[in-house]
Amino acid sequence: MMEAEATKLLVGGISVSPDADEKEILKKAKDKMKRAGFSTSTLHFRLYKKSVDARKRDRIRLVCTVLAEGAFSKRELTEARLRAADAKLLAEEKLDPVLGSKPMRGRPLVVGMGPAGLFAALLLARNGYAPILIDRGASVEERVRDVEGFKKTGVLNPESNIQFGAGGAGTFSDGKLVTRIHDARCGFVLQTLCEFGAPEEILVKAKPHVGTDLLRGVVSSMLEEIERLGGEVRYHCRMDDFEELADGSLRIRTSCGDLACGAMILALGHSARDTYARLLEKNVAMEPKPISVGVRVEHLQRDMDVALYGDFAGHPNLGPAEYTLSDTSTGRGVYTFCMCPGGEVVAAASEEGGLVVNGMSNHARSGKNANAAVAVSVGCQDIVPVNGSAVLGAIAFQRQIERAAYAAGGGAYVAPVMTLGDFLQGKRGTEPSRILPSYRDGKVKVTDFEGVFPQFVKESLRYGFASFGKKIQGYDAPDAILTAAETRTSAPLRILRDAETMNALGHRLLYPCGEGAGYAGGITSAAVDGVRVALALMAHYAPSKER
Repeated sequence: MMEAEATKLLVGGISVSPDADEKEILKKAKDKMKRAGFSTSTLHFRLYKKSVDARKRDRIRLVCTVLAEGAFSKRELTEARLRAADAKLLAEEKLDPVLGSKPMRGRPLVVGMGPAGLFAALLLARNGYAPILIDRGASVEERVRDVEGFKKTGVLNPESNIQFGAGGAGTFSDGKLVTRIHDARCGFVLQTLCEFGAPEEILVKAKPHVGTDLLRGVVSSMLEEIERLGGEVRYHCRMDDFEELADGSLRIRTSCGDLACGAMILALGHSARDTYARLLEKNVAMEPKPISVGVRVEHLQRDMDVALYGDFAGHPNLGPAEYTLSDTSTGRGVYTFCMCPGGEVVAAASEEGGLVVNGMSNHARSGKNANAAVAVSVGCQDIVPVNGSAVLGAIAFQRQIERAAYAAGGGAYVAPVMTLGDFLQGKRGTEPSRILPSYRDGKVKVTDFEGVFPQFVKESLRYGFASFGKKIQGYDAPDAILTAAETRTSAPLRILRDAETMNALGHRLLYPCGEGAGYAGGITSAAVDGVRVALALMAHYAPSKER
């Protein structure tokens, strides 16, 4: 008798109608394995991943992967049988930190409470390093009040807004967890988010999201756990400067006094422009990287549902339709970014006199409009250096557009809007009717974008909308609403670091990470990079003895 061993198999390629329930999906997986010669009587089956195939509107399908867990004989686990069942072994990589032996000259400091900083601090706290976690912004509760106050009054708090504060920019977004990186730590990130209150469906959906309403609670719970484990959390504490001391420690100058630490993780977020400037002055090596700028487009969510799902529009097993579009045929990319089904366009400024928009939605995605950024790629060759620095030039490029958008709206963070029909025809003045702008409950000005964007951006946007209208019926509808300006799609720079130690080049006590350092592009990838950097720090240093 051949000895059996406990194994987990992923059975893929299971295509069902949107009307199918989970029981039917699991039965299809079981039957598939039986036909391939597997014994299934003692196996446990559960849904592992589910995505929507909407390539053909008249034949919408759910494409599923099922996890089969139990004891398999070696005879069953042959390459031929696995191929016949469209199955593969599930490789589960455990997160086992290796702790170093070198003493730290003080506790580790984590700057920034976005996904990268949160996950780095949590991992450090769980392994006895008692990190200090600071952010220039406010707690989740205070930050919600500041953001709501800005929406109603147009009075901006430059230190507590959609960009700065507990949870980072992702706290006021759709809470998307989709990532293009293939890293085993992604599973750890999703499991951890569930541990702190995210819905377990994010472990199953191919395009998981949390929603800003639920994400706020997750962030607060993570911060409480960091404190419970011996970490320290400080709000309204901006890192202004640092000094590398001869004894192997750092002196950090902050807006609430000096701090001593043994190493500093820089999880700044993509909008910490004043901090970037100070790091440049301290000879921290950086390089510019491509960015993108554009507008937020709003359609009725129902129109997108019908365009993508046809007769299945509104089906409870599909949810609101979402899309990803791109066109690179002209040599300059135009693409959609951060699509928010059933969401709203939000005021995302962090500097006085600059207007920035972003998208946000709650977990239910039940709003009337769908919105997405439509952005144009901006290469380093498009940037004019400032004081010899291409990094400062990239920041100046973003800032110029933001200030022009502010001026076009007439000030007070009133956003400039156009109908898509006016934008494509080069005219202005058509008032929104069927589709109404969601930005700040309609605090917008119908105008044009003539002085807001460079000519190449406007031309590329026009080409992109025409292209996307051929891919999704009604995407180029004349009454779709455009709101300017989307400029914070990513950091305009990369802080250079050693690929093995994760130290900033020439600064062995600095550990840049996340989206603000140029190593991530969303919640999940930023969190993964925070984990990656925390593991590197722990591999070098022993846990802190200070509390």
